[in-house]
Amino acid sequence: RGLGRGSPAEWGQRLLLLLLLGGCSGRIHRLALTGEKRADIQLNSFGFYTNGSLEVELSLLRLGLREAEEKSLLVGFSLSRVRSGRVHTYSTRDFQDCPLQKNSSSFLVLFLINTKDLQVQVRKYGEQKTLFIFPGLLPEAPSKPGLPKPQATVPRKVDGGGTSAASKPKSTPAVIQGPSGKDKDLVLGLSHLNNSYNFSFHVVIGSQAEEGQYSLNFHNCNNSVPGKEHPFDITVMIREKNPDGFLSAAEMPLFKLYMVMSACFLAAGIFWVSILCRNTYSVFKIHWLMAGLAFTKSISLLFHSINYYFINSQGHPIEGLAIMYYIAHL
Repeated sequence: RGLGRGSPAEWGQRLLLLLLLGGCSGRIHRLALTGEKRADIQLNSFGFYTNGSLEVELSLLRLGLREAEEKSLLVGFSLSRVRSGRVHTYSTRDFQDCPLQKNSSSFLVLFLINTKDLQVQVRKYGEQKTLFIFPGLLPEAPSKPGLPKPQATVPRKVDGGGTSAASKPKSTPAVIQGPSGKDKDLVLGLSHLNNSYNFSFHVVIGSQAEEGQYSLNFHNCNNSVPGKEHPFDITVMIREKNPDGFLSAAEMPLFKLYMVMSACFLAAGIFWVSILCRNTYSVFKIHWLMAGLAFTKSISLLFHSINYYFINSQGHPIEGLAIMYYIAHL
């Protein structure tokens, strides 16, 4: 009964909007969840090159519990490097097995939110000598033309064994040294305002050894037990960027690939039309429809290529180009 109330034109618009929401995901994400009860939330997956950066800003985390209960919560983020061809999932794990309590020998970074001491403890596992984590976000690019863009630089050692002040980042995390003397644990500040928590950090890929596909997840281990979930609100902004743009490492060639494929379909359509013009005596309507299909596919791939270009340069797609792509695609 409810399906019959809308006209075909209205349902066509709704279908187009649904396709746009599913396919136009930029690389600057803003996620706001209200009344969420999941224990594990997969936020994003991105492939980084050397000098790539990941920025995370948790602007709101409202747990909705009493103050005494909040101090015993186990909440935080996990950043792991996913192996090629493997999907990182928590659907098959034991509900009492919290990812924030694991000691892993593989590449893993945990951001443990301590609401009692108002701090975020960062724990690193595995071999990651040049993965740099700093509090706050990267500085914005200057608005004046001609000025160089600020880049996250790696501290450089000088002859005296110290660190060069010119290459040292502005935001320096507090470091707690373990028993072995190595910098293993970092501590970030956690703000508490209006019954909600917020903090931010950014990660810089320092060398080729740390390149790869990374998966960022949020965990609320107190909701792991079925039937005892407590709703919480979370608002997070995620910005991923490689040195050449906002596209992931696996998506970098797509702009040129779709452009080349568009040119190939255009050339095939022109060649097919030339054949039809030379043999007009044996041409049917289906042959002209085949030519139209080649030109339509060429236009669709062209809009898709331009869409990826704007995602790479601005971090989000252009809605008008996305609409034109889906019109040509459908």
